[in-house]
Amino acid sequence: MPMRLLDMARKRDRHWSEDAAAAADPGIASVSRSRIGGWPLAGGIALLTALVVFIDVATGNDLRLVPLLVVVPALASVYCSLRQTIWVAVWITTVVVGFRAGTDGTFWDFLFGIGFAVLACALGVAACAARIRHATEMARLRSAAVTLQRQILRPLPVTTGHVLAHGLYEPLEEDRFVGGDIYEVVDSPYGTRVIIGDVQGKGLAAIGAGFAAIAAFREAAIRESTLTGVVEALEDAVVRHNAFSAQTGEAERFVTALVLGFDGSGRVEAVNCGHLPPRLFHDGRSTAVPLRRTYVPLGLAGLSRETRTTESFAFPPGATLLVVTDGVTEARDAAGAFYPLDERAAAWTGHGPRELLDALHVDLEAFSGGVRRDDVAALALCRAPVEAGVSLPADAVAASGPAAPAPAPSEAAPPMALPF
Repeated sequence: MPMRLLDMARKRDRHWSEDAAAAADPGIASVSRSRIGGWPLAGGIALLTALVVFIDVATGNDLRLVPLLVVVPALASVYCSLRQTIWVAVWITTVVVGFRAGTDGTFWDFLFGIGFAVLACALGVAACAARIRHATEMARLRSAAVTLQRQILRPLPVTTGHVLAHGLYEPLEEDRFVGGDIYEVVDSPYGTRVIIGDVQGKGLAAIGAGFAAIAAFREAAIRESTLTGVVEALEDAVVRHNAFSAQTGEAERFVTALVLGFDGSGRVEAVNCGHLPPRLFHDGRSTAVPLRRTYVPLGLAGLSRETRTTESFAFPPGATLLVVTDGVTEARDAAGAFYPLDERAAAWTGHGPRELLDALHVDLEAFSGGVRRDDVAALALCRAPVEAGVSLPADAVAASGPAAPAPAPSEAAPPMALPF
């Protein structure tokens, strides 16, 4: 008896947790909703039934169409909710049974017809339940992957002693296309270190590799006195992660990354590990930063004899530095053309960091028609207000201090409860 009570309690808790997850994630709740309204469905079913019965009665025994109504619950199971499918199945069963009872035939014909109608309608209801169950499980997996990815990456904007970082992050919420775009901003004793990167491949394994790189960066950015030391620590972390992945049967992955260092000197240090170069907005112009060297991605240093070194470029007051992942540059329109970031950027030279990212987001959605094939991540970096000589009210400084504030609805999605 105690074991039975324990099992009942576990089932109750599981149902409560599932309901809570569905309430927290609209995507999970939406999979069980109908795509057809109740009144349109009722009117369509009534009209179809009347038409079939009329044709059946008009043709007499030559053409029996009413028994064919048993396929309607199967069709309803694709587009309707479970409750609607049950309602359709009960209605169709009632019509078929009532029509069968009013026709001539042997007892076995009657019994076979009724049994076939009940079985077909029951299978339609079962198919609807299976569809909703499968869709719910897939929605939970998507929710878990996206929630995990959002918890790895800190909410933006972030203000450090040297830079103000605004961000745009749009994960691709599809099971087989969940990517591994990463970014981080760390205020260290040696200045502000920034990373933006993209893990090779998709799926949860890519998120795991991205988490390994982010964790290593957060530690190395504070511990290492040089930017090359930070990059070496990232390389070691990705190599160790790949070694562990090989032991567990996962594929090894590399990470393209752009690592930046801001120390208040008016110049920015950079180490480019196979990533897209940054773009500088200043004095009404948009120019690509001419980085001289691009090294192999993180995790592949053993295949190259080059030693990664830093280079620097000017970062004048009032300038904005834009760094993006290939989810931006490789977005396509309906004709398959890539997104022309260089051309579009010329129209945004007068925008501030937040307005720049908003314009990029709107234009990217319009260009691709809302169809994304990869995660989209972008950072807009400018000098911190204090460093740039701009005084802020005390409450504004407190709100934009090193501890990242809660994300605004337009910048990051609110945390979602994990579905397990």
